[in-house]
Amino acid sequence: MKQGTTICEKLNLALASGFGLGLFAPFAPGTFGSAPGVALAYWTTRLPLGAQIAASLALAALAVPVCSAAERLLGIKDDGRITADEWMLFPLAVAGIPLANLPWFATAVFFCIVRFVDIVKPPPARQLQAVHGGFGIVVDDFVANLYSLALNWAVYLAFFK
Repeated sequence: MKQGTTICEKLNLALASGFGLGLFAPFAPGTFGSAPGVALAYWTTRLPLGAQIAASLALAALAVPVCSAAERLLGIKDDGRITADEWMLFPLAVAGIPLANLPWFATAVFFCIVRFVDIVKPPPARQLQAVHGGFGIVVDDFVANLYSLALNWAVYLAFFK
């Protein structure tokens, strides 16, 4: 982190790192830093579907400047400690699935699917990692979360409905 960091930059970095989980995780910062997304998804999935979609798009849009500012502060392109792209987009990957009405392990399964797809990054998500700045940090995860949404719905319909 650069010298002379302001309180606003520190607060943004806390937000960008999943409230510090991505900064202090002993390994797999993306997975640890994704954890706040579970709580966020429990909240958003209680909303009507249209509001869930609107909230997911708003969170994705908000993640762009948050990630961009954190990347500038850390000085590393798409630094693994930046996890806002993971946790702020997790609600997209479970949109329409009634998490609160399912056993806890269903959410764990959905979370694991999201993390797997984020790591594998099927095309065109992998290619989108070449895009620079906050938009580049977020857009590949946005596409990966669309894949995750389809897989999570398939699992939900097959095993939990």
